[in-house]
Amino acid sequence: MPERYIKKILNARVYDVAVETPLESAALLTARLGNRVLLKREDLQPCFSFKLRGAYNKISGLTPSQAAPGVIAASAGNHAQGVALSAHKLGIKAQVVMPQTTPEIKVNAVQRWGARTILHGDTYDEAEARALALAQDRGLTYIHPYDDGEVIAGQGTIAMEILRQHSGPLHAVFVPVGGGGLIAGIAAYIKTLRPEVKIIGVEPEDAASLHTALRRGRRVRLDHVGIFADGVAVRQIGKEPFRLARKLVDEVVLASVDEICAAIKDIYDDTRSIAEPAGALAVAGLKKYVQRDGLKNRSLVAIDSGANVNFDRLRHVAERAELGERREAVFAVTLPEQPGSFRAFCRALGKRQVTEFNYRYGDSQEARIFVGVQTSGAEERETLFAQLASKGYDVADLSDNDAAKLHVRYMIGGHATAIENELLYRFEFPERPGALLNFLNHMKADWNISLFHYRNHGAAYGRVLCGMQVAKRKRADFQSFLDGLGYNYRKETDNPAYRLFLG
Repeated sequence: MPERYIKKILNARVYDVAVETPLESAALLTARLGNRVLLKREDLQPCFSFKLRGAYNKISGLTPSQAAPGVIAASAGNHAQGVALSAHKLGIKAQVVMPQTTPEIKVNAVQRWGARTILHGDTYDEAEARALALAQDRGLTYIHPYDDGEVIAGQGTIAMEILRQHSGPLHAVFVPVGGGGLIAGIAAYIKTLRPEVKIIGVEPEDAASLHTALRRGRRVRLDHVGIFADGVAVRQIGKEPFRLARKLVDEVVLASVDEICAAIKDIYDDTRSIAEPAGALAVAGLKKYVQRDGLKNRSLVAIDSGANVNFDRLRHVAERAELGERREAVFAVTLPEQPGSFRAFCRALGKRQVTEFNYRYGDSQEARIFVGVQTSGAEERETLFAQLASKGYDVADLSDNDAAKLHVRYMIGGHATAIENELLYRFEFPERPGALLNFLNHMKADWNISLFHYRNHGAAYGRVLCGMQVAKRKRADFQSFLDGLGYNYRKETDNPAYRLFLG
């Protein structure tokens, strides 16, 4: 039962390395949402994440015989740094297995605390398998990132601080969810002492392991998880976290990439600090929850869980933040190809700020343009589209079209009329040398690449849009190629952005 975690949390040894982080009022979010919004600033920990709490509590409780050979963990980020810092503090040897795709900045951060890093595989699962094998072969103690009672108790000290720092009425606490250790510890403590407080988990739409498990009544392993919020990109919720969550968590809210980017900007506007995507996840869920339920005049806490973000990713965040807040509409419009049509279209837009305009001559009859326009929210976007439609313009809303936002907007160049049998796919390539060559080596000689676009977003995986000419009689072979490649992919041949601008 969750009550047994109260004693474990109260006795958790975290403050040798962790600090009691502030519970700060987010003034701008409070004013905008009509509720008191409080941020639990775990991004201010020594390694810029809450993860060192659980890691230290686990490692500090090892017996001398367990600690003597050393500890090992698998992680691509925050847990790795927590384990390395904790082991350094306790004078214990530490090894961390990290995927080969891990950015150098994160590898260096772990090495800075004296841990040995081992790069293995392209995914966390491959790194974990290697770490478990090494633990068994060498007698090392494996430090699990979330499915461990001592780790859960360490994370639960956050809840202890929240209730001490805010003694008044509290409607809900919003918690980012990956493997579930954080929400399990917070829920066990708060629901035991303050059962009226809601515990709301927040997951990315494309990494909804807890949401899916709660809906089905059992843990499930997701076939694919999105990588934008890499700190919570977990295929399956932990066994012990799920046991606690199904009893204690009130609900799970899902957030899109754009909504997470908007939340990163919200946190920056209020604190002048930059959260990592997983760190801003709780704020994204809080905003969505408030809007959905029309909540007013309540006190709400969001866990700002970390700030370990690659600087290169901020470009992508900035591009998508306005879309996430519905302050930009991205759409395609068909215009007659004749003098004065562009001027007439701009008049139809009124005094709205144009943020982007892409055009290339197509034929003598009509032109298709890719447009971005600044708006004040979803309502104005719908009003704008209705106004354009009333003036006879054919509008296709692309604001929620990932292929359009990630790739097509940078490729506007006219239709390839001579291309036959073209199939369009989006891939996630591991961001390491040889990934593209591996892709090409698996292809058959008579499949021609007819379109290719790649952008680096500072993540472990690169996003690629690829067109290939494959005769219909060879489609079965092509599907076998896709399934055997080992890269995540999604078919985009019927995507309206592709049809309008590239196909």
